[in-house]
Amino acid sequence: MDDRTYMMRCLDLARCGLGTTYPNPQVGSVIVRHGKIIAEGFHRRSGEPHAEALAIAAVKDKSLLKGSSLYVSLEPCSHFGKTPPCADLIVSSGIPRVVVGTLDTSKKVAGKGIGILRAGGCEVVTGVLEKECRRINRRFFTWHEKSRPYIILKWAESADGFMDRKRNPDDSSGPDWISGPLGRQLVHKWRSEEQSILVGTRTAQIDDPSLTVREWTGRQPLRLVIDRKLSLPETLNLFNDKAPTLIFNSRLNRPDSQPEYIKLDFNGDIIDQILEVLYQRQIQSVIIEGGADTIERFIKKELWDEARVFTGKMRFYDGIQAPRLAFQVEESVHLHDSVCDIYFRESDR
Repeated sequence: MDDRTYMMRCLDLARCGLGTTYPNPQVGSVIVRHGKIIAEGFHRRSGEPHAEALAIAAVKDKSLLKGSSLYVSLEPCSHFGKTPPCADLIVSSGIPRVVVGTLDTSKKVAGKGIGILRAGGCEVVTGVLEKECRRINRRFFTWHEKSRPYIILKWAESADGFMDRKRNPDDSSGPDWISGPLGRQLVHKWRSEEQSILVGTRTAQIDDPSLTVREWTGRQPLRLVIDRKLSLPETLNLFNDKAPTLIFNSRLNRPDSQPEYIKLDFNGDIIDQILEVLYQRQIQSVIIEGGADTIERFIKKELWDEARVFTGKMRFYDGIQAPRLAFQVEESVHLHDSVCDIYFRESDR
């Protein structure tokens, strides 16, 4: 087997950490000797051992390491954080060859791990399945390279292109479900994988969403609500204690409460202000779940990275028009009563 085969296994392992490693990246590692994998590991959560350290620890006979190759999907760290530097550990373990999927572009690493390995006498190969290794950590790289979270747009639309039917001003009947139980379960899985979810005032009022992980397992994302005039009633699900919540508004700044109130300047660009708040809090990903006006704001500013669009079988004939994206569908998830098309704004395929 070649280096690509073993790096594919690293990627499989790294995926096991999706949603649990923040603010750290997802990383998988394997150790190979004479064409056989003798140990492997993946980073599970911040503060716990990194993938390379777990793989090395899994080798009971450390003398085997001196004739082995270590594969890792991301450049080994070079600094002391909650755990010691993996680059130093690899050198001290006597591993002669290291294959790295992609460099870590964060300021604390940025090639320093590779430098330690080479200075310690390791043969280092880089760029194996680099695109795939960058994509799996697209949230991590976006936060470090663009100083903002990775932005996922998500909405559901009818077969004739509407996000919601035409409503009377006093209509409080709740949402018309375009996707069925399988679609809702998939959305809850996605929520468990991301750090935050944002909705606008109208969506919060009409749909009364909980924005929690109820039909899946995993930690709850941070709920974000735009409520300029603080007009939303506290009886809404967003005000319960099921998950932490931030209310972006123009009147009140109360950072020590729950929900937490964050005052924005609504005479300026609130999208940029919201993204800056999330960046400062090390929030690496956000799902924009609605409504149409909020989603359109991100689209017009070209501030999105991925879009997940459910199309159902029902027709509304009139109502709120769904956004249109001038991009090709890259993936499709076919469910019983809907199809979810996935778009990437910057495709690496």
